[in-house]
Amino acid sequence: MSDSVELEVDGHTVKISNPGKIYFSKREETKLDLVNYYLAVAEPIMNTIRDRPLLLERYPDGASGKSWFQKRVPKSVPDWLQTTEVSTPNGTTSDALVAKDMAHILWAVNLGCLGFHVWATHAGAEAASTFPPVFDAAGAQLPPTGVTDELRIDLDPSPGISFDDLRAAALATRALCQELGIDVRVKTSGSRGLHLYALLAPQWDGYQVRAAAVALARELERRHPDTITAAWWKEERGSRVFVDFNQNAPHRTVFGAWCVRPKVGAQVSTPISWDELPAIVPDELTIATVPARVVAHGDPWADRVPQSLAPLLEMSAKDLADGLMDAPWPPVYPKMPDEPPRVQPSKARKDAE
Repeated sequence: MSDSVELEVDGHTVKISNPGKIYFSKREETKLDLVNYYLAVAEPIMNTIRDRPLLLERYPDGASGKSWFQKRVPKSVPDWLQTTEVSTPNGTTSDALVAKDMAHILWAVNLGCLGFHVWATHAGAEAASTFPPVFDAAGAQLPPTGVTDELRIDLDPSPGISFDDLRAAALATRALCQELGIDVRVKTSGSRGLHLYALLAPQWDGYQVRAAAVALARELERRHPDTITAAWWKEERGSRVFVDFNQNAPHRTVFGAWCVRPKVGAQVSTPISWDELPAIVPDELTIATVPARVVAHGDPWADRVPQSLAPLLEMSAKDLADGLMDAPWPPVYPKMPDEPPRVQPSKARKDAE
């Protein structure tokens, strides 16, 4: 195979260097195989991530090699490449790649990007924010998020949790959301978990979306205390499915739908229908098998319509009125108002003795 190939994609020329390099050792699938996978799922992937900023997970030597996360695009890029300024929780800014079209995706694949971590906002959302300012516990103004239009429910398996346990938690989450009038869709994570997504009406910012996620996690725990938990600290979870509400923290990214995990088997984070969930085997959803699924069954998320967060925000307000504090935030975030102490519960008890 030649040292490079050039593809005409979305009106741009994208050069793929070393197309025969092995990226996924289990089946000796190459960089070009990865390119062809993304071209095969171009319509459904762009339906979910178009115009969203991306955090790149780069593996230039393939899934078995060294890796790093890249927030900023390199200095030397094609003149057609679109970027947008995004913020970290402490206000540091960077120019992130925008999923403008498939040419942008393949440009990143050529750099060895095996994982796309996707913002829940669209390009320029922070700069265009019209929401009231939000302040941390010290009174400092936090970076705006702009419109956040996806609620992302990450069902995280604790030790001892099987995939059947995750399936049951996903169905319980769907039942609660249906009761609240919220349509959620499911995808495999490409690893061990399941992700549920709700497309949202453009009415809420990232701080409100996280508050809704906390309320959802707490209500699920109330209804299913033996199998589902909202406990942030691992020592309190036991063998229960953790609903990771902090995946909705502002400026947080989640592994994208239809994106390929940096695993030797080339597993894909795959949207599936609810009818498929009982029999699905996540490890079988790979770059070799997912394109045929799309041809046969189409995109199970194609008919999503924007949902309302109002029922969950009402639930959040009731929890706070009943005396519950905010749930803990990740350590990279400033201390937030109404947040409990950021100390491991067992350590807090020991220090109090």
